Amino acid sequence: MNLQETGAERAFRESVRAWMATHLGGDFEPLRHASAMGAPGYTPALAKRWEQQLAAGGWTGLGWPRSHGGRELPLAQQVIFHEEYVRCGGPGRLGHIGETLLAPTLIAHGTPELQARFLPGILAGQTYWAQGYSEPGAGSDLAAVRTRARLDPASGDWIIDGQKVWTSWAHESDWIFVLARCESGSTRHKGLVLLLVPLDQPGVSLRPIRQITGDAEFNEVFFDGARTEGALMLGAPGQGWAVAMFLLGCERGASTLGQQAHFRSELEQVVAVARRSGAARDPVLRQRIAQAALGLQTLRSHALRTADENAPARAASISKYAWSNWRRSLGELAVDVLGGAGGIAGDDPLSQALQRLWLLSRADTIYAGSNEIQCNLMAERALQMPR
Repeated sequence: MNLQETGAERAFRESVRAWMATHLGGDFEPLRHASAMGAPGYTPALAKRWEQQLAAGGWTGLGWPRSHGGRELPLAQQVIFHEEYVRCGGPGRLGHIGETLLAPTLIAHGTPELQARFLPGILAGQTYWAQGYSEPGAGSDLAAVRTRARLDPASGDWIIDGQKVWTSWAHESDWIFVLARCESGSTRHKGLVLLLVPLDQPGVSLRPIRQITGDAEFNEVFFDGARTEGALMLGAPGQGWAVAMFLLGCERGASTLGQQAHFRSELEQVVAVARRSGAARDPVLRQRIAQAALGLQTLRSHALRTADENAPARAASISKYAWSNWRRSLGELAVDVLGGAGGIAGDDPLSQALQRLWLLSRADTIYAGSNEIQCNLMAERALQMPR
């Protein structure tokens, strides 16, 4: 990617800033810089209204083809939007899973009927999706899924039994895409199907998981004879693994630059506290802050290198391992900058933000593939080393 912006790109950046300045205020002011559920001011109802505001402004589906209602913007402009969105205080996106993960998979693997049924609701910020991948015995080892789906010959519906866990925002979602085993006796990557399942039905129950922060962003989702229409699948029965892997590949798109813009905001908070408390005069802490800043710039350069869909998978394979370890170290730096105040509950917003950063960053190297699994993937798939 050419890092020298053109006049058109600078104008686009200004248009994002202008729109955010106009619209992220008033009723939406409590959402400013609120990263996700549990952050002060972030309520699901308000976050959904914000999603619809973004849609009305034309800020959803930026990279989608025009034939599916998107703007088909070039990658450089998508990157600009995601970075400026965070810099302007844009809140965490409740529509992220549907817009960024499911929609591209629908476009690539869905029938025209499925695309017509589901893409408009995602684009308009009116339909919300959860990801039904991990299970109690199949977290980082996703191929061990045991949730089962069978076709009912009488109705033609899929009947689903099993359990998913660590399901983000399931309690605020309308639908969930579920990786399930559809062929009796199949193991590992074979015999799987990816189903689109409505959450509001008698066969589905949710149980929130309380986190160390006191919030409950994640859920356990139980399927006990849950149903979905026979046609609500992506790919054919038995092809679920390939479709599921395509969907996970969508995580490395332009939106990752927005994630890193959020990281920069967290780093700036660490610096602000260090200056205020005098910790910035400690040469060791100063060095760690400088290393964090250099590490973040390296992450951005790598994300720009691999954001394009034609970027080599070998290069992209290190992304999750790299950013999760960086942010875990940032969390440790945050509490060291706070010093003794790090373990004291108080009313200071900056101190609260750094305490929350530390708590949240503990899980970064576990979810979405633990460090150990990431190292195996890099060794086996990227470097072609023997198992």
